[in-house]
Amino acid sequence: MDKKSSAPVLMDPPFFHWLYTDTKWASFIWLVVRLYLGYSWLTSGLGKLSNPAWMDGTAIKGFWTRAVTIPEPPANPVVAFSWYRDFLNLLLSTGSEKWFGPLVPFGEILIGAALILGLFTWFAALAGGFMNWNFIMAGTASVNGVYIVLAFLLILAWKNAGWWGLDRWLLPIFGTPWQLGKVFNKKE
Repeated sequence: MDKKSSAPVLMDPPFFHWLYTDTKWASFIWLVVRLYLGYSWLTSGLGKLSNPAWMDGTAIKGFWTRAVTIPEPPANPVVAFSWYRDFLNLLLSTGSEKWFGPLVPFGEILIGAALILGLFTWFAALAGGFMNWNFIMAGTASVNGVYIVLAFLLILAWKNAGWWGLDRWLLPIFGTPWQLGKVFNKKE
């Protein structure tokens, strides 16, 4: 029992404690996951960057159009949730593909580079997972299910996932949203 409260302090299972905190061996597992996911994002973004259809928005417009099309019964629509279909229709009706098309490859490249470098790994994994979630919501399964699970695991391993990367030095300096680092925690 914790002396400050009457609530019991629950311990993590030993395997998960090791997996999420050990910088000697477990951090290598996260390095492999991080490099794999980062390489996947980076190559995907670079492929789209060299594709004029992504840069002018026609690729994403076609993707959105197929996603919102409601087929004849008994087939089911690609987008299962009407609120998400409405969101995609709003993007289509406002011509958002012109700015959103290039945003996708640049976002993928930034996420990939950050994961490879171990630069704010938890945030890069969160951004990648959010993109995977949006791809899934729009009806694209592909690799997105696996990538979102890997992103979630990297988020859980935030202290350890970037140990063999820039996070090892940058997190103590800049901190996290819940604990400020040296730069913001100056004693006057």
